[in-house]
Amino acid sequence: MVAALCRGERGRPAEMLRCFLAAVCAAVALLFGFDPSVPGHLLDGLSRLLAVSGLAGSKPVRLLSKAELCRYNGGADSPGLYLAVLGQVFDVKKGMRQYGPGGSYSFFAGKDASRAFVTGDFTEMGLVEDVAGLSPSEMVALHDWLSFYKKDYIFVGKLIGQFYDEHGDPTESLKEAEALVAEGQRLEAQSEAEKKQFPPCNSEWNSVSRSRVWCSKFSGGVERDWVGVPRKLYKPGSSGFRCVCVRTSGPPSSQPTSQKHSDRGDLDSPQLQDCFQREQLSRKCSRVSADIKTN
Repeated sequence: MVAALCRGERGRPAEMLRCFLAAVCAAVALLFGFDPSVPGHLLDGLSRLLAVSGLAGSKPVRLLSKAELCRYNGGADSPGLYLAVLGQVFDVKKGMRQYGPGGSYSFFAGKDASRAFVTGDFTEMGLVEDVAGLSPSEMVALHDWLSFYKKDYIFVGKLIGQFYDEHGDPTESLKEAEALVAEGQRLEAQSEAEKKQFPPCNSEWNSVSRSRVWCSKFSGGVERDWVGVPRKLYKPGSSGFRCVCVRTSGPPSSQPTSQKHSDRGDLDSPQLQDCFQREQLSRKCSRVSADIKTN
């Protein structure tokens, strides 16, 4: 019975507590020859008793309604100063100057205005918890804000609504938001890896020579032990390009340990095009400014 109850409950404090109580009761019952089965309502009652008394070892998470959170706006009759991000509530009283009445961020107080953290829309329509339609990169930025509050302010509890239900469990909206954050982080890691492989070119513009791009060991802010040559990098499905520096010797990045290669680095990548429309190992390219995009 105990094994069936505990199966799959690792990492869930409430259920692990039930498992522990069941095990204790079963052991006592077997020792004295009683029926080892333990009624579920008895386990629930013991669990609640231990949780309330603090003997369970973990404090229950506080759940707040929107009406309750609204009272924590830092005003004269307010019990405190709270705000929420993605359904997690924080005490920001130490930031009263910024978040309290008249402060530059007072519009965040007493509510979950997750969307506004990344959109910059501080109107009544923009100060909402709904994050539907935000891009993966915007969700990563919002997650960074959540990490900031976790680090610098006191966690109070969870807000019942968009992201947590009345039991404090994650809603589908939160799961979808977390999936977007994970996708955004994956894309950022992919972009960072691509930047290391193809660092951005240096560029300048003047009225005489127009635009000029070139490569160095520090171009694009990527420090490396090779210089490379400027090339246009195209992404599949896009007509735009960006100027990147390409390694000209050694194996291609896709086969870094290959012993059989043409010693041309990444020059043969199908995503690249010579900046002069012909193959040559020039470290500088001069084009009209409209031809070179360095973003």
